[in-house]
Amino acid sequence: MSNTALITGASSGIGMEFARYHASKGGDVIVTARREDTLNTLKAELEQKHGVKVHVFALDLGADGGAEALYQQVKAAGLKVDILINNAGFGGQGAHIDRPLKDELGMIDLNVKALVALTHLAAADMVAQGGGKILQVGSTAGFMPGPNQAVYFATKAFVKSFSEGIDQELRPRGVTSTVLAPGYVETEFAQAANLEGTKLVSGGGKTPASVAKHGYDAMMRGDLVTVNERGLGFMVNWVIPLLPRRQVLKMVQNMQAK
Repeated sequence: MSNTALITGASSGIGMEFARYHASKGGDVIVTARREDTLNTLKAELEQKHGVKVHVFALDLGADGGAEALYQQVKAAGLKVDILINNAGFGGQGAHIDRPLKDELGMIDLNVKALVALTHLAAADMVAQGGGKILQVGSTAGFMPGPNQAVYFATKAFVKSFSEGIDQELRPRGVTSTVLAPGYVETEFAQAANLEGTKLVSGGGKTPASVAKHGYDAMMRGDLVTVNERGLGFMVNWVIPLLPRRQVLKMVQNMQAK
């Protein structure tokens, strides 16, 4: 039986660990990101270590039509996707009007538009195939507004809402959608988002491998939303919603200030 996982943003961090974890369970992998050399190195590692098949598609998923292009390449290669892990995404520190508009819109293109397009295309195939699993990589940022990363937090709020909504639609048709909402993770994200030197990252974070395992296992169970840290999950679900909104805004702004 086919057990192929399509993983976006697989050239580093959590995405790479998703690929390793799925391959360790004997599943074939379709990996995509912009860095073809890194993906090919990962392909060689997983095929040699686990005896699985790894398919590499290097492209910019956030470019106009990027998700559709990836889908067409996967279909043209005769591949069937049983698991979709939408992991690709990026953030960016700074006040919204002080950041280049191009970067803010590019964040929406990758974090939201590409995720929606790929989910739409893959989920339709999964329903036709009789079932499938989807994992959307969100963030605890999706539970609150985020001054100094306003667009990023908003994209993750969209991911959480969208994933929960489509799970309700798709579950009766054999497909589940799970949101993984981790706290800070030790990846390239902080450097790429210019978050180094903020309180958000000063205390360190969880390892990409532990977060990937947590999210993958939750997806396989069909969980709706999962936070990888129990204390953090309690905070975002039960404490933050009850706090005065201005207090939450000031707290988040302070955590992400330089």
